[in-house]
Amino acid sequence: MGVERLQQEYTDGTRRVIASIMARITRIPVTANQVTIAGFVLNAIAAVLVYREAYIAGGVLFLVGSILDIFDGAVARARGEAGPRGAMFDSILDRFSEAIMLGAIALVFARDGNEIALIAVIAALTSSFMTSYLRARAEALGLDGTHGVMARAERVVLIAAALLFAPLGALPWGIILLAILSTVTVVQRARHVLRQL
Repeated sequence: MGVERLQQEYTDGTRRVIASIMARITRIPVTANQVTIAGFVLNAIAAVLVYREAYIAGGVLFLVGSILDIFDGAVARARGEAGPRGAMFDSILDRFSEAIMLGAIALVFARDGNEIALIAVIAALTSSFMTSYLRARAEALGLDGTHGVMARAERVVLIAAALLFAPLGALPWGIILLAILSTVTVVQRARHVLRQL
């Protein structure tokens, strides 16, 4: 419960800060979907940088693109555009953004011949999609599907940290940790949903 409470507190705090910022700039000249696309483009560029082993630049850009992903919902609410269509579009590009970045990291490990780290990327990517799928499936059944230690925000932070410290050799270890924690999250979330059933 301690981890869940901490996750809820920093998520709610972040949303409050963003909402207060957006309340001051409700006349922004862009739509929520444009912000979503901008975040995706930045994440795609970040993936290219990572493939070229410009890890720090890629990590910074990945963080910026992911922060834009937080802002798109706030933009939608500020402009009165919030709705299921925008939420679906956002979710689709979220999955693509994460897959592209992990794909670039996998290509780096494959090029280096690091099979263990490559397996970890595959495990992390699979668990990432399973985590999102379990939430969507649970919510479709009218259940709570948000349980678990490694939601998308935590995955983004861990990936970015691994990239920023990659010149020190942290990238393989960060991805292995991501794979372990993401797999644990799938188990936690599946048990939580099954208990509700």
